[in-house]
Amino acid sequence: MLRGAPDPRDEILSVLPAMRAFALSLARNASVADDLVQDTIVKAWKSFDSYEAGTNLQAWLFTILRNTYYSDLRKSVRERSHAEAYIARADTDGPGNDGHIAVLDFEKAFASLPDEQREALVLVGASGMSYQDAAITCGVAVGTIKSRINRGRKRLADQLGRTGDGNPA
Repeated sequence: MLRGAPDPRDEILSVLPAMRAFALSLARNASVADDLVQDTIVKAWKSFDSYEAGTNLQAWLFTILRNTYYSDLRKSVRERSHAEAYIARADTDGPGNDGHIAVLDFEKAFASLPDEQREALVLVGASGMSYQDAAITCGVAVGTIKSRINRGRKRLADQLGRTGDGNPA
């Protein structure tokens, strides 16, 4: 770090909500997401000497979070995610109001997206990250991020019975 430059560790608190949202989109379980964010912060704290001052701290942290998630996933493959179990239970609880059903339909459709499409949609759409920063976070080209977002949006629209303009098919 440069002498007199602000310490990037001071910025971590401002990035935590976005990190948690990204972790939740990957893990699909609040408890696992919280653990993932905590693991990410510990790893980042230990390796802050490798962080380049003046670069995008959020993208750096998201990269660590993403790599931690996929590393953990390779170590222990789960039979069924907690989010899928929740959706399965909710589907058997009987009819609810239309808004509740629409949210459950979206959650189910979103959860069925391939990991790459889901993470691209969350990074750019929900976290407000630029295509460039999302590409850096995922270790792919900007065009790949744009393609994943386009395919993810189309797949969601198809599964939810929507046309490209947001209207029911």
